[in-house]
Amino acid sequence: MTRKAIAALTLMALMGVGLWAADKVALNALFMKQAGFSEEDITAGTKDFMDRNPDIQVNLTFVAYEDLEQKILTAAAAGGYDVVLSDGPFTAKFAVGGIVKEIPPLAAADKADIFPGALDACEYLGKYWGMPWINDVRYLYFNKKMLAQAGFKHPPATLDEMLAQAAVLKAKKIVEYPIVLPWNQAETLSCDFTTITALFGGAMAKDGKPTLDTDANRKALEWMVRAIKDGLVNPKSIVYGEDDINGVFEGGNAAFMFNWTYAYGVANDPSQSKVVGDVGIAMIPGNGRVKSATVNGGQPLCIASGSKHPNEAWAYILYMTGKDFQKAHPANSLPIWRSLYTDPNVVKSNPDVVAVAKTQYDYIVNRPKVPYYSAFSSMLQVKIQQALLGRKSVDQALKEAQSEAESLAQQ
Repeated sequence: MTRKAIAALTLMALMGVGLWAADKVALNALFMKQAGFSEEDITAGTKDFMDRNPDIQVNLTFVAYEDLEQKILTAAAAGGYDVVLSDGPFTAKFAVGGIVKEIPPLAAADKADIFPGALDACEYLGKYWGMPWINDVRYLYFNKKMLAQAGFKHPPATLDEMLAQAAVLKAKKIVEYPIVLPWNQAETLSCDFTTITALFGGAMAKDGKPTLDTDANRKALEWMVRAIKDGLVNPKSIVYGEDDINGVFEGGNAAFMFNWTYAYGVANDPSQSKVVGDVGIAMIPGNGRVKSATVNGGQPLCIASGSKHPNEAWAYILYMTGKDFQKAHPANSLPIWRSLYTDPNVVKSNPDVVAVAKTQYDYIVNRPKVPYYSAFSSMLQVKIQQALLGRKSVDQALKEAQSEAESLAQQ
């Protein structure tokens, strides 16, 4: 967004506030400490915004991601924050609970330039409750050296091909467990199940109603169970999170993993990785007619419902999510804007990742947009784990999950 556009937007916003020039407007903004844009990025962007808008002071608070939702909920009634960093799975809950405000309409050109999956995470019941900001998805990471040793010139394009390559890698004793995935009983498991069900043409909810007990979802969970039973997925995956599988992969003990953008830098860090230079990144393999799918890990910026300065808050959000800020700070979070993927500063920040991201972002899938998502996800993790451990059949696990999800929806 240009300086002229920001200035005009801010002026229009402030004109509706009254005698705004008498006192500097103070905004309180809540962000998280880890992942996505760094504290340095946010601080620098905020300073630039204040330099351009000297009548607005923005006070920053940073908390751990795990504390973000509760911090927002606690402060909502009191109006402690004007701008809050939300998360895709929070959208429905925050909208229904009146925790955040509906945002002003976006220009058609802007909507067309934002990746659809990123924008969709901000929508609930036909309204938008935030502006996409952090842009992140999972990718397929692969060990180029291992694949070459097994005789493969390219990473797998489909799930079947990934299993076939894994079988060869295992048979040739290149690696005992070729695939490692973050399937511990935590949100990471719900993330991967979102991806894998989409690859089989399934979904966990539709129009706000749970749809877990379907043929497509059964096939997805059967694929997960079989991959472990066949010894192609590391059996310890059921206790591994994202950082754990990074350790396995960078230690040279896996050929494939699904993980977020940050994993590329971790696996290429010579101070901790044994596979520097052998790290490949590709789109998540497809299945049948589904070319690819990947779970959305992006997070939007929202106007808190208790804000006494919503117009100024919106001006700040537009700046932080705008093209000027995003093309200036691409190292830790890639842009939400399609048009920036040819920008030299964005491309040079991480050429290998950018080359894949600009296509992978077209296959973003969001976790179920239901107000009871936290309870839904926790319940689902238990049921999936029971199937992965062989304690329940796939059919039983999904039938029970469907029944419990329907109960949650009625509460």
